[in-house]
Amino acid sequence: MTHASPQTLAPDLALIEQFAHEAVATLPEPWREAATRLRLRIEDFPPDDILEAMEIDDPFELTGLYDGVPLTEKSVMDQPLGPDVIWIFRRPVLEEWIERGNVSLGELVTHILVHELAHHFGWSDAEIAAIDPWWE
Repeated sequence: MTHASPQTLAPDLALIEQFAHEAVATLPEPWREAATRLRLRIEDFPPDDILEAMEIDDPFELTGLYDGVPLTEKSVMDQPLGPDVIWIFRRPVLEEWIERGNVSLGELVTHILVHELAHHFGWSDAEIAAIDPWWE
């Protein structure tokens, strides 16, 4: 019986999560420390309730999602409902990675994470481009 080597196995949830944490660790301050307060959730696919709420029929259409109240809309008077969450969905990410064929998986996860962080922080296109040059 032959065993598959790590190089021949599909990237798992833990690897996607590792790439996401590495992306957070490379953010410039003050964003890096603030981003560590967000919860990361790595799942194979978006949950059905998220797909229904967003009116998405094909779960492969959603690679990531920011779930929370953007900092630009938060008030000190708001009661916290729980931590803001950035979701990354492994199977749609892998599908996009394969279709692109011109970026590393780590680069794609970073790109998705930065896009979701932009929703949280209220970044402009210029701020996004300064943090993730892939957007240019």
